[in-house]
Order: sequence, then structure tokens, then C-alpha cells
Amino acid sequence: MHAGSDHHRKLRVITWNIHKCVGGTDGRYSPQRIVECLKHYDAEVLLLQEVARGIPRLHGEDQVSLLTEAMGMHAAFHPEHCFKRGYYGNLILSKYPLSHIEHIDLTIGWRKVRGALQGHVRVPIGDHRRTLVVHNLHLGLAGSERAKQLARFVECESFNHLHASTPLIVGGDLNDLWGSLGPRFLAPQRLERAGTLRNTFPAAWPLRPLDGLFFRGSVRLTHFEVGATKLAKTASDHRPLIADFDISRA
Repeated sequence: MHAGSDHHRKLRVITWNIHKCVGGTDGRYSPQRIVECLKHYDAEVLLLQEVARGIPRLHGEDQVSLLTEAMGMHAAFHPEHCFKRGYYGNLILSKYPLSHIEHIDLTIGWRKVRGALQGHVRVPIGDHRRTLVVHNLHLGLAGSERAKQLARFVECESFNHLHASTPLIVGGDLNDLWGSLGPRFLAPQRLERAGTLRNTFPAAWPLRPLDGLFFRGSVRLTHFEVGATKLAKTASDHRPLIADFDISRA
């Protein structure tokens, strides 16, 4: 489905806050629903937020291993919010090898621990491989907090040292109530929003554009959608965002 030529590679990316595999309307815990939805959309790179490990009310399951094995992909994970028992965080899954995994702390003062996870995806294009740099973010609930977090993100060395032509994707749950964070913080970094601003929360009847996907460099958007299958509306309290890109070799 996502083939390429010797000069281009089609690549599908999903960002989704999976709400620890708890349904948004029925409150039912079901990792299988998340897996089935992800398999339906058949992406090469997944940016997942609120992936849990060892939380008693979620049967203490290791969702990182469960999702990684079910999808058969390379994985990079970093815990963010910790409870007395268990924690959840951000997970990158990739069909292609992942390297240069780096965590960027976005915690502001006394507020809930937040972060971004960066990884390099080695995408095959013909006989060569091109590095795609992906970032998986989960920002805070307060407006002033989100502003400080994105300012810190775009100023950090991990982001700053990247060349303007390097294929680059930034996605995640930005808690972007009004859709204003992209224009304020990401557009000045030449990051373009994938698709139009679309509501993703709550999943059953979306009212807010909390989630986003942005890109820059040698990468072109060819398709964008908000997940609208039955599972996309019920498996989590957010809808997934799905984007197809065309990555050039040079």
C-alpha cells in the first residue's frame, strides 16, 4: 500500500492518545480494540500517548510490550506520569529501525510530568535509507504551561540542530483547545500542519482540536484524515489522526 520508487517512499503516520486503552464512552479496558484500529489504518510510524505499564486497575499490563508485539514494530518508549504503582508515557512504533532515541523534558514547575520523545526512523528508498526524525509530544492542560513547553521544545538542542531539509514530523496530544499553538510556535519553525485543523476530542463527538501532526523538510503531505471507523470513535477518548507523506531520497 505504501510503496515507493527508487527516489520516493510513501509513508503513513498516525498520532493517537490511546487513553491507556480505555474506551471514551463505555470506559471498557481493551488493548485489542486499539490494536485492531491501528492495524486497520496500516501505518509505518505510530506516535502514541498515554501508553501504560503496571497500573493495577488496568490489570497491571505492560501495554508497551503488548502493542509492540501485536504490531510487530520497532519501539521507543519513555514514561511520563507515574503513580504509586505503574505509569504511562509516550510510545513511538516504527516499521523501520529506530535510533537516536532522546527524551525532552517538558515539565513546568509543579505541574504534571510531561515530555517529548524523539527518534530517527531509517526509511528505505530504493537502495538507500533516508532519516526521518519524529517527535511524539504530550503537552499540559494549562494554556501558559503549553506555551512554555512548546517554547522549550523548539529551543532545545535536539530540535535545533536538525537541518531545514531533514524530513521531520512533530505529532501528539498538544491539548490545543483553540488550535492556536501551531501558528504561534511551530509555523515560525517552518513546520506545516498536516491537513486542516480538525476536532479530535472527545472521540464520540469531537469538539476540540487537541491533537496535531506537523511536518517540514523533504517530505510532502499526500493525504490526511481523522479516524472515523467505529473503533476510532470508541477505543479511546481521542480520535486518531492519519497522514500519508511522500519522502524524497535527497
